[in-house]
Amino acid sequence: MPSMSKWVVGLALVGLCGCTSDKAAQKSEEAQEREQAAPESIQPPQATNEKVTKKDTNTDQKPDVWVYTVEEQRADGQGRDRMVRKEMDINWDGRVDITTYYDAREEREREAMDLDYDGKVDSVFFYEKNVNVRRERDLNGDGRVDSWSYYEKGKLARTERDSNGDGRVDYWEYWENDQVDRIGEDLDGDGNVDKWSRNTPAE
Repeated sequence: MPSMSKWVVGLALVGLCGCTSDKAAQKSEEAQEREQAAPESIQPPQATNEKVTKKDTNTDQKPDVWVYTVEEQRADGQGRDRMVRKEMDINWDGRVDITTYYDAREEREREAMDLDYDGKVDSVFFYEKNVNVRRERDLNGDGRVDSWSYYEKGKLARTERDSNGDGRVDYWEYWENDQVDRIGEDLDGDGNVDKWSRNTPAE
């Protein structure tokens, strides 16, 4: 019987070691994904069916606006050049700083910005019917979004943030009348709010 007990204990220890090793492997894979994530380039490669028109708006003999179009047929059978993307160099250093993407109606659907002028996207605005509905930002420059802002009727309604870089939201702000109404915090990392606090405006 003692030998049988040792054998059972041994199996249990092996099982525990296996679980620990699985968790370690999972964490390692997640860490690798974070390390391998590359920030999006502010200037995507030109597609083969795109035509680019360059403009010099500050008359320095260098282009600072690039308009990309694709040729397509209208309902009446006539051809037209539809704008799909516009790139702008706003500080005139010769590199793109803002890239705006357009839908089939040539309305803005996405606007990417390079805020620190390193050639990589840091902030993206999303539009529906040409109205801003969401903003995403990469605050720490690791190529992963860690801040989200949601808008309703043009006003900020909610912000969310991943403050520890684990890929999950752990901080929420709800806005009313252009100011923070309440704040939620996830203290144990399970993705759920553990603590609520309300804003109390000074009298």
